[in-house]
Amino acid sequence: MDIVLRASFMFFALYALLRLLGKRELGQMTPFELLVLIVMGDLIQQGVTHNDFSLTGAVLAIGTFAFWGLLLSWASYLWPRAEKLLDGEPRVIIRAGALIGENLRRDRMTRGEVESEMRLAGIGSMSEVEWGILEPQGKISFIKKKQRGDDDGPPPGAESAAF
Repeated sequence: MDIVLRASFMFFALYALLRLLGKRELGQMTPFELLVLIVMGDLIQQGVTHNDFSLTGAVLAIGTFAFWGLLLSWASYLWPRAEKLLDGEPRVIIRAGALIGENLRRDRMTRGEVESEMRLAGIGSMSEVEWGILEPQGKISFIKKKQRGDDDGPPPGAESAAF
């Protein structure tokens, strides 16, 4: 039972730590940050199993992590309020071609990082973007502005005549 309690505590400590890191950090990890995350896994294992190197202890620790992960996943699925709390919400970082500085500061993002993501999405200028949204998973979604003539009806001369 000690392993289950330790695993539960470590699960929630790790969950809180990852939520505190923020969206951007999870979506754009550097090689060093990835290495730290891997080392953290070993440290967590030592804290959870203590000196228990048995197969039973390992299965209990893994099972406890899986249980809590599944439970939180179901809670997010069943209750919208839980989803907002557990997974976070999308945040608008560009509106009508202009950066929203307050939202960038909240997620510790720079203009250069946003512009880099725009280039990867094939967007050359901030003025082309109607909406830029930082998703809970750390990715940025861009919605381009409509160009003149888009969805304005058929092009001139394409009207059909009724006889």
